[in-house]
This record gives sequence, C-alpha cells and structure tokens, in this order.
Amino acid sequence: MPTNMSLFSVNAILILSTDDRSRILTKYYSAPHPPTGSTNHPGANPYPTVKEQKAFEKGLLEKTNKQTSDVILYDGRVVVFKMEGDVMLYVVGGGDENEIMLFGVVLALRDTLAILLKNSTDKRTLIENYDLLSLAVDEIIDDGIILETDPVIISSRVSKPPTQDIASVKNIDLSEQGLLNAWEFGKLKLAERMRQL
Repeated sequence: MPTNMSLFSVNAILILSTDDRSRILTKYYSAPHPPTGSTNHPGANPYPTVKEQKAFEKGLLEKTNKQTSDVILYDGRVVVFKMEGDVMLYVVGGGDENEIMLFGVVLALRDTLAILLKNSTDKRTLIENYDLLSLAVDEIIDDGIILETDPVIISSRVSKPPTQDIASVKNIDLSEQGLLNAWEFGKLKLAERMRQL
C-alpha cells in the first residue's frame, strides 16, 4: 500500500504560559487539500473547536510540566516542546510524523525568538512583541507546511526594514525653507494636474 506523501506535517504550534496556563499563541492547521469524503485523513484537525483545543492544551501542560525529555506521544500525536522562561513552545504533528523534523521546527522557533527578543523569551515580552512572534511563526510554518528552519533567515525576514525607504528619509529637508519648498512644489503639481483636466 503506498504511503501518503504530503508536505503537510504540523498539526499545531502552541505557545502556552506555565504559570497561569494561559494561551499566548495557538495555531491549529488543517491540510489545505483534504481527500474527498474523508474526515480522518492525516492532515485533519483533530481539535476543531476551542473547547477541545483548550482541553488538549490543559492535558498537554499537565503531562509536560515535569518531563525531562523533549518529545512525547500524547493523544496519538507526536509533540515536541521546549521550555523558555515561563512559557512552553510546542509543535504538534501526526502520530507517524518525523520527530527530528518537528524538533527542528521548535528549535527554529526558540532560536528565532531569542534573536528577535534579545534572549528575553518570557510571557510579558512575547505579549509586548506579539507582532514579531506571529510573523516568525508564519515564516516558519504556513498551513502546516514547514517553510524555513534557519533562525537567522527567519529573524531577518521578520525584522528587516524596507531599505528603499530609509535612503529617501535621510534626504528630507525639515527646515522651514525645506517645508516651504515642498509646499510650493505640491501647489505647482496640483495646478498642473488641474490644467490637464
């Protein structure tokens, strides 16, 4: 029987607080192109409702709170995790998924956050920099497909300012004469535009 070949490999990525068991970021993925007529295919989201997701997360936190390993099998799913400060980073895959590949994803997330947040990965910092966190997760995984695992590349994509705008900002004259010149230039262009109509 042929094996199911798919790029879809991540069912969920979770960032949970260990002190108050709150959700910081949770993303559950479903395969973008499920087989027709099947609800139990490898990429099916096993936790479609928020109630089921929270029950899964609660059980997962209880199971991994005192674990010394980084990989467990929980609820028929391979779960790899890392603890950073007062948060737990989880990557959940199917029961037959490659643990090493999933572990590479959780390490990429941890190292990217360390670069972006300057080694201050805790609940407060993650919430304050939620935009960077969300962009980093989206750069690593898209619809359950692993895109990138190099933390340097991911952090440069997330935090890189547009280079063409920086050069033009340096040449702006903000003196009174510069502002008057800009005003005259704008009036001239508007008058030309009005004459064309």
